[in-house]
Amino acid sequence: MKRTMFRAKVHRIGVTECDVDYEGSLTLDPALMEAAGMVPYERIEVYDVDNAARFATYLIEGQRGSGDCCVNGAAARLVEKGHKLIIATYTTVDDDRARDWTPTVVLVDERNAVKSVSSRETARTRVG
Repeated sequence: MKRTMFRAKVHRIGVTECDVDYEGSLTLDPALMEAAGMVPYERIEVYDVDNAARFATYLIEGQRGSGDCCVNGAAARLVEKGHKLIIATYTTVDDDRARDWTPTVVLVDERNAVKSVSSRETARTRVG
């Protein structure tokens, strides 16, 4: 059996631009792509933290060190500049490998620069 597993994400990156007139895709700083192990033209799932919009597209490289996160084409109508996004990728693995799977989680700062990279995500619970 095979399982689809969460592979990597860039968590709470700020949208720097929305360009409806571009052909499509999401422009991302290559430094962020590398930190997450993502590559140009890879399919991504995008989740808007501010309005709950969800969509799929693919990555293209922006300028290194720019903090670029530009949503292009029709998807640009689903987000706004300044919104926080989660950009995620998934992969398919054999069931025996899935049991010990660890993803890559990239957290960014207020300028969309890498703040930390980890292989674990911890659940939070609310008390009271």
